[in-house]
Amino acid sequence: MITPRRGLVFVAACSLLFSSAALRAAEPPTPAAILQDLRSFQNMGSVLYIAAHPDDENTLLIAYLARGKNYRTAYLSITRGDGGQNLLGPDLGAKLGVARTQELLAARRLDGGRQFFTRAIDFGFSKDYRETLNIWGKDDVLSDVVRVIRTFRPDVVINRFSTHPGNTHGHHTASAVLGLAAFKLAGDPKVYPDQLKTLQPWQPKRIFMNGRGGEGAVHLEISGEDPVSGLSFSELAAHSRAMHKTQGFDRFTFRGGRGTSTESFELLAGDPATNDIFDGIDTTWARIPGGADIGKLAGEIIAQFNPEKPAASVPALLILHKQLAALQSTDPLVTEKRTQLDRIIQHCLGLEVQTTIPQPEYVPGEELPLHSTVKVRADVPVRWVATHYPSIDKVLNKFVDLTPNETATRNSNQTLPRNTLLTQPYWLRAEGTPGLFHVDDPSLIGRPENPPVFPIQQVFEVGGETLVIADAPVAIEKDPNGKETSRRLDVIPPVSIHFNAEVALFAPGSSHPVEIELTAARANSKGTLQLETPSDWKVTPAQHSFDLAQAGDKTQLTFTVTAPAQSTTAKIGAVADIGGTRYRNDRYVIHYSHIPLQLLQPVAALKCLSLDLAVHGRKIGYIQGAGDSVDACLRQMGCTVTELTTNDLTPGRLKDFDAIVTGVRLFDTHRNLGDKLSALFDYVQNGGTVVMQYNRVDGLESTPLTLKISQLRVTDEHAPVTFLAPDSPVLNTPNKITSADFDNWVQERGTYFPNQWDSHFTPILACNDPGESPLKGSLLVADYGKGHFVYTGLTFFRQLPAGVPGAYRLFANLISLGK
Repeated sequence: MITPRRGLVFVAACSLLFSSAALRAAEPPTPAAILQDLRSFQNMGSVLYIAAHPDDENTLLIAYLARGKNYRTAYLSITRGDGGQNLLGPDLGAKLGVARTQELLAARRLDGGRQFFTRAIDFGFSKDYRETLNIWGKDDVLSDVVRVIRTFRPDVVINRFSTHPGNTHGHHTASAVLGLAAFKLAGDPKVYPDQLKTLQPWQPKRIFMNGRGGEGAVHLEISGEDPVSGLSFSELAAHSRAMHKTQGFDRFTFRGGRGTSTESFELLAGDPATNDIFDGIDTTWARIPGGADIGKLAGEIIAQFNPEKPAASVPALLILHKQLAALQSTDPLVTEKRTQLDRIIQHCLGLEVQTTIPQPEYVPGEELPLHSTVKVRADVPVRWVATHYPSIDKVLNKFVDLTPNETATRNSNQTLPRNTLLTQPYWLRAEGTPGLFHVDDPSLIGRPENPPVFPIQQVFEVGGETLVIADAPVAIEKDPNGKETSRRLDVIPPVSIHFNAEVALFAPGSSHPVEIELTAARANSKGTLQLETPSDWKVTPAQHSFDLAQAGDKTQLTFTVTAPAQSTTAKIGAVADIGGTRYRNDRYVIHYSHIPLQLLQPVAALKCLSLDLAVHGRKIGYIQGAGDSVDACLRQMGCTVTELTTNDLTPGRLKDFDAIVTGVRLFDTHRNLGDKLSALFDYVQNGGTVVMQYNRVDGLESTPLTLKISQLRVTDEHAPVTFLAPDSPVLNTPNKITSADFDNWVQERGTYFPNQWDSHFTPILACNDPGESPLKGSLLVADYGKGHFVYTGLTFFRQLPAGVPGAYRLFANLISLGK
């Protein structure tokens, strides 16, 4: 029988180790994977790799250390990549960070590493690490890095980047500065003592910088094959890196040869090393008092392991299990190894465990119909003795003796506690600062994702030993191809609230309808909905009643909102009251084929602008690029927007539009434009206006209007802006642009500015980051024939959805050119 206390310890130890996707893995491990797990169990060495973003990690090194050298290996990404772009769709900001978190977890499932994060937000490119640390809050993020070191307890820490500023991202340098500082502080009990309520100080032996091969550097030769997949480590690393699909890494050709490569390491601090990064570090069980025999027996089991019959190792593994249980050690690594050994025995037995639920989403207080199935493949006596539900502190004790290859079941109806939090990534549950996520529960800091909502432990007896196997409810669904997939339990409200626009524009003092879509997740959802607004914004009616009879029913509720007489901005919320319980959550699903479905339920909100705005060009054709919501913002400006494809780039199709706007990174995502661009230039020559948002690759080099795109950018969103062509219509018609229109921009001024352009183009603006020369390529306008061609690196795709008033006024002038 398992006690609640043991079970809770188990959850704490394992929640960092297994992602929800790993718990849902359908295929049992191969004998090669079991043997690899045994080798990992025997090895007590640990390595923590530190860098700034998803994709910064050295996947070759992680794969080799984890799968070739059998070390516990983890990657600490300081950020989740929230500030980047997305080649797969319109998910940006926090949504992109969620997707990239899952991409890193997918990469780690391939290369054998583990994944950690801090609370730092990727706020976009930074040219100065000191600026980065100031925006993040150096002490806050440093405490997170210390926490991860104390949690994971690595022997060796490896920085990806140099601590010395150079021609690189400020986040990169900042990650190295934080890694070195945390290395020196993690072992000091006087530093961040609040962490020591649950953790212990830990001092790694040494810290390196990877990739620096000067005098005294340590070199590591990487060759051979991954024992699980049979791929070379280079090939495995390439597959891992290709998981960064939102960055287009799956489109690159990675070298995946079978030769030898060399990694170099420069010592930054700690004990010297000459021949190997683990020089002088005991990576055996002998480092644990009384543990030498554990390591010796594990070695014997590895030597005698029969891939044709993994169950033959079970008797020896049970002896090992008994010895490990008797080991008097409070070392967290020993606790983790006990859990790992339970898993190894499970896999040698062919013990399959799964708990399913009829549907993936439940409301707090609802009953969970849990259907647990267990099957053992090996002809070894196994008794299923208990099922433990730690979150409700309940244990079902019922003995079932398992018969090989026959399924045993246990059905149980349990109530999802009413205080269960709605599904939302833990770092997005509360509003943070521009540089740091706010996390109420410190124990979550560092984890890649939320722990399971309703964890389960299945308890078995084998040969007198107790095995505790982690389980969690999943719903079995079918994808569009009919293939069965499993989805974790998500917690939802009975209704979701969605504003039908991200931003709403009002003329000062005007009244506009604001539409909200209310969707029922449960039948008989009835109550009232009202808006929450600042006092100077008026709403009628005060509330709407709703009564949704069936799950899935929707209703559109319209309020009339009146803006104040002066120009201002506001955030409006909505609250649904059902039987005295209030709900404020929107619903958004992130679903790409290479990562598990992610449900986000942020607080529903609408950005409102009371703004004097004139627009002359209102009939807009929009060609999507990598994905943005500028088209929706144009509709808020009163424009009629028609979505165009590259096949629509014909003179006949374009002639009726006032302007054509292209989405960001058009040339990245439409490599087949070719001659179709000529239709755009014919359209301009005949009097049309094209507004092309930024690209990362050149696509205009062989067109009538040529320019060369660079990586120049202005990262300071507060950078002063100089008007180079003050008489240009861009700055005067129909809205008079002033320096105030560049107030309150977010993340950056712009990115990927051209640095060369032909004589047709007139630069309109100049701006620069502190200490740098002014850049003139942020906004270029060419008079061509009867029309105008605009190229802009200004990040309108961030500013317009963020509700920046001046960005709307300037963009209105761009699409109004010639009108």
